[in-house]
Amino acid sequence: MPAVLFSLMLLGALCSLGESMSREEKSRLRNQVVEMFDHAYQNYMDHAYPADELMPLTCRGRVRGLEPSRGDVDDALGKFSLTLIDTLDTLVLLNKTTEFEAAVRRVLKDVRLDNDIVVSVFETNIRVLGGLLGGHSMAVMLKEGGQNMQWYQDELLHMAKDLGLRLLPAFNTSSGLPYPRVNLRHGVRGPGTRTGTETDTCTACAGTLILEFAALSRFTGDPVFEAHARRAMDFLWEKRQRNSNLVGTTINIHSGEWVRRDSGVGAGIDSYYEYLLKAYVLLGDDQFLQRFNIHYASIMKYISQPPLLLDVHIHKPLLPARTWMDSLLAFFPGLQVLKGDIRPAIETHEMLYQVTKKHNFLPEAFTTDFRVHWAQHPLRPEFAESTYFLYKATGDPYYLEAGRTILDNLNRFARVPCGFAAMKDVRTGSHEDRMDSFFLAEMFKYLFLLFADDEDLPFDIEDYIFTTEAHLLPLSLSTTPHSQSIPSNRTSEEEMDDSNFEWTCPNTRLLFPDPAYPRHLREPIRTAVDKSCPRAAPYREPGMGRPPLRAQDFMANNPEHLELLRRMGVTLIHLKDGRVQLVQHATQAVSAVAAEDGVRFMQEMMELSSQQQKEQLPPRAIQIVSDPFFGRVVLTAGPAQFGIDLSKSATGLRGFVTVAEPYSGCSEITNPEYVRGHIALLQRGQCMFAEKARHIQKAGAIGGIVIDDNEGSSSDTAPLFQMAGDGRSTDDVTLPLLFLFHKEGNILLETLKEYREVEVLLSDKARDRATIFKGKPRPGSQIEGSADVEAAEGGCLTEATTPTNFEPISQSLISTLALDEIKPSQEAVSDVDQDTSPMEEASTEEGVGPAEKEASPAEEAMADSTQPKEETDSEKSKEGKTDSNQSVDELLADWREDLEAFQQMEKDEL
Repeated sequence: MPAVLFSLMLLGALCSLGESMSREEKSRLRNQVVEMFDHAYQNYMDHAYPADELMPLTCRGRVRGLEPSRGDVDDALGKFSLTLIDTLDTLVLLNKTTEFEAAVRRVLKDVRLDNDIVVSVFETNIRVLGGLLGGHSMAVMLKEGGQNMQWYQDELLHMAKDLGLRLLPAFNTSSGLPYPRVNLRHGVRGPGTRTGTETDTCTACAGTLILEFAALSRFTGDPVFEAHARRAMDFLWEKRQRNSNLVGTTINIHSGEWVRRDSGVGAGIDSYYEYLLKAYVLLGDDQFLQRFNIHYASIMKYISQPPLLLDVHIHKPLLPARTWMDSLLAFFPGLQVLKGDIRPAIETHEMLYQVTKKHNFLPEAFTTDFRVHWAQHPLRPEFAESTYFLYKATGDPYYLEAGRTILDNLNRFARVPCGFAAMKDVRTGSHEDRMDSFFLAEMFKYLFLLFADDEDLPFDIEDYIFTTEAHLLPLSLSTTPHSQSIPSNRTSEEEMDDSNFEWTCPNTRLLFPDPAYPRHLREPIRTAVDKSCPRAAPYREPGMGRPPLRAQDFMANNPEHLELLRRMGVTLIHLKDGRVQLVQHATQAVSAVAAEDGVRFMQEMMELSSQQQKEQLPPRAIQIVSDPFFGRVVLTAGPAQFGIDLSKSATGLRGFVTVAEPYSGCSEITNPEYVRGHIALLQRGQCMFAEKARHIQKAGAIGGIVIDDNEGSSSDTAPLFQMAGDGRSTDDVTLPLLFLFHKEGNILLETLKEYREVEVLLSDKARDRATIFKGKPRPGSQIEGSADVEAAEGGCLTEATTPTNFEPISQSLISTLALDEIKPSQEAVSDVDQDTSPMEEASTEEGVGPAEKEASPAEEAMADSTQPKEETDSEKSKEGKTDSNQSVDELLADWREDLEAFQQMEKDEL
């Protein structure tokens, strides 16, 4: 079942607003960064060099093969003094030119790249090749300055080309995607390689090569490196899921099939998106920006739920793939700054900052209620990276304070006599004997830049772009003569149309004329991660104040209840998918007692949501049986937890449809003469489902269909909803009510536009034509006596199915509510519009399950309600339809195209 996105954001004391930091304080913190770098770097040189990495607890070097294997983590180690190469350009940035010159000489003298060892193509590219190119860029810059490195003759570049050639055999695949590993001496194929049998690689592993490989081609004049990296990027783009425009996490390097179909912005995908945008910045190729813009729009549509970034399935992007986030996504706010989308960057960064303050470091993974999922923290720099970029964009001293927090926590919890040790468990403060090279390559760069003024830097940082390992590549590479000779598999203009996207970065000085703007965005999130736990309920004297509101009694359309929420410090945040998120800020409650009531209310909401997950109903079917469809079109519908149980009827409910007025169904129906004896069409929103049902029932309807108002929603891409009651008895509702997403509902509405009368069958599953027309002539029947629609019509039954199963997702504790009622259900804890809860998916041909109520008027109609409609009813129906100018045939064609991808997912579900 999709997890409840129940965003329980408990309150905490508001931090004091950041005031402007003095130059003296910034200077002190900048010097502290340099001292911390010296402590880490010198201990590596004293105790580990020429080993790849320092083991700071045992004060010795980590040599691959001599230490117990750590699995894939060790693939970064190649016996090539990894930490020293990874640190070269950091030395220059921190004004350590003497140490840099000595380090370059050591690399040239001691490092060998022809070792008989299997390494990660991805890690070797970003750390070693990137480190050599960054070092070369710095050496050239210093040499041109006339004071340092006068002896330098591109030796680091020659080493980089040698390494690039050793990585090229990995690209010997039919797809152009590289093998994940390569033997530095023997390549990929052959008896001595000990690699080349792999079939899968991660998206980031194949898509994070273009900056280093293009820079190598531009520096050396050899186009082969850039050509291979571009081919890999082109292949990933071609293999994106065409409906969602998202990519999966793991792909088969030979067939191009997605192996893992979950999609996010964290581990496994992160730097693929980063390199699309940065390749445009470095190389000036519009194609990279176009692709990034298309991906980014989908990320913001499906993955971004500010302040959260949640993985989804690429074929069903409205379905969460997991209920936790990994720490690698902390880079994304920084990338959003580069894109120019500052608001969500501020919001996500604030969430990450609160998690950092709760656990001292970002855990490797944490749940949507900000608890530890994986407790390790290998001193990752991504949060510091985003902090720096947000400070550059906003100038807000708040981010200087965030940087101070990073520094303080590193010194308090990670510093050891021989360097800085990774955290084995952020909850206990235990250490792990590792200090990865990226700690020196990235962390100290971003922290130094955060506290540095322009005069503190040895060069203009704006002349360079950061790779994903924070290595510095000069933007001047875009103007090299070789840049125009690289082949490219360009996609059609029509496919790449992104005319709605911005082509320039915003001027942040104009974007933030009000210095308080970032603070206003942070305030709703600031208390999301409160360190305190809910306490026992305080003593309430008899007769003192009103009793607290209970979750089971809450009604979203009750103004008194909404006022009680406000008094408890609970607010509603409207999400883009029609749901709302409950967020509690104790400081906004009218009293301490009210704040405690709010905490209890939120806990009850979670419990109710968990309880309702066990009461899921299978999907229902709406079959269009009138001319010219005759049962061939079946729309997947969500059931209601009240009203008539369609699964208990052998024939279902059959009737003509008409649009109720008002369309929302939230007040007395004004066209009862047309609704009476018909199935009423209603729009989701503005009131509870049960209230809509009561209004159309009073008007004489025999059934109802609620159509989603969230444009573009579809059962192909979203978990089905089941409609819950309104918190009180619904025994009085005696008709069936079904829910259609926007896309399926639009098919029904467009059918009403084109045809005078539309008759549908509401049932627990699709019926064959023999059953539908039993005892009646079958209009348009081409094969008399057939009992199977698919057999009779050559398989032309069009059915909106959903996968028969998918991987259950554990309950999370965020209180995200859907927009109709508030009986928490699986994905929607409370619905201020409709209380909908995503149900476990099943094929419409198989779904059978219990519902709750039965009643008389509609049950009578179930047996046979096929009276011809009056012409005026058809005309009335036309007036309430959407303004779409697509024909029914076009809609169905588009629908079938989507269905192909959707049916593929039935085979692909994890």
